[in-house]
Amino acid sequence: MLSYVLRRLLLIPVTLFGIMVLNFTIVQFAPGGPVEQLIAQLQGTDVAATARISNEGADGGSAPSAATNNFSSTSTYRGAQGLDPEIITQLEKQFGFDKPAYERFWLMMKNYATFDFGQSYFQDRDVIDIVLDKMPVSVSLGLWSTLIIYIISVPLGVAKAVRDGSSFDVWTSAAIIVGYAIPGFLFAVMLIVLFAGGTYFDIFPLRGLTSSNWEELSLWGKIGDYFWHLTLPIIALTIGGFTTLTMLTKNSFLDEINKQYVVTARAKGVSEKRVLYGHVFRNAMLLVIAGFPSALIGLLFTGSVLIEVIFSLDGLGLLGFEAVMKRDYPVMFATLYIFTLFGLVLNLISDLSYHFVDPRIDFDAREN
Repeated sequence: MLSYVLRRLLLIPVTLFGIMVLNFTIVQFAPGGPVEQLIAQLQGTDVAATARISNEGADGGSAPSAATNNFSSTSTYRGAQGLDPEIITQLEKQFGFDKPAYERFWLMMKNYATFDFGQSYFQDRDVIDIVLDKMPVSVSLGLWSTLIIYIISVPLGVAKAVRDGSSFDVWTSAAIIVGYAIPGFLFAVMLIVLFAGGTYFDIFPLRGLTSSNWEELSLWGKIGDYFWHLTLPIIALTIGGFTTLTMLTKNSFLDEINKQYVVTARAKGVSEKRVLYGHVFRNAMLLVIAGFPSALIGLLFTGSVLIEVIFSLDGLGLLGFEAVMKRDYPVMFATLYIFTLFGLVLNLISDLSYHFVDPRIDFDAREN
């Protein structure tokens, strides 16, 4: 098992490098960029942008760790007519576009290896500080939602498998189908209308992770305020997530219950509880465990984007989306790097969980 873990650890940087190469290459052909963004601001008489460019040009500028197309300093930018060519040159130098693409990529990966993600193009802050500021929101949404989904889905799936075909199974399946059919963002809007002062009740807050007076609250008051703000977003995320996992758990248990070793154990007089939780549970949970990393990654970084927007929660999902829209490449590539690295580590943890749940699974033996 140790050799398998070492091989997987060695594959992580290789896989990460390949993903970054692919995405960096795609970005080279994407239209638009930070230079064009600032040109639009300058053409729109954005005095603050003009002053910032002039000051940064006088100071020598800064070369961020990630960039896009290697533009020339001529007026090849759409909408750049009438601008001083020196301003275009300063913009290219500021964003590092005066270097070849391969050199920019190598510099980016060299910095990322030490978790130096540079500065945002448009927020004038270190990317790592921005990510750390957004992290509590996404971690809160993803972690609590995933835990609640598993707490609900696993027992419910087991109960449905044991009572397969009963009225309990039929009614819960109907509820699951309804929950699966309702998009999470639509359910979030309904929760706001019902419980956040939309039309009926004003019980829960509409925005933010904490109240404005959070620092003045006691320890228990802070904990209560934290979960008070999280209640509606977590419910909205959970309603769509638990349906798939419940059916996966049920089908996994049904598949194991119908196997010969279960029939044999029952014939020998083994109690139903021991058969179910001593034998079936361990084997059936393998598929459920396999889905944990993807479920957590999805809730942390992708599935919560609309929820963050609806409930005004400034998290990593919204940060990545805005970075793509604004062509803020240091933020975009940094979040991609962090998400990918986190996902690869979680996948390794998932494989180790396989072995922990069922020690008979030996990855080394399967590869030989």
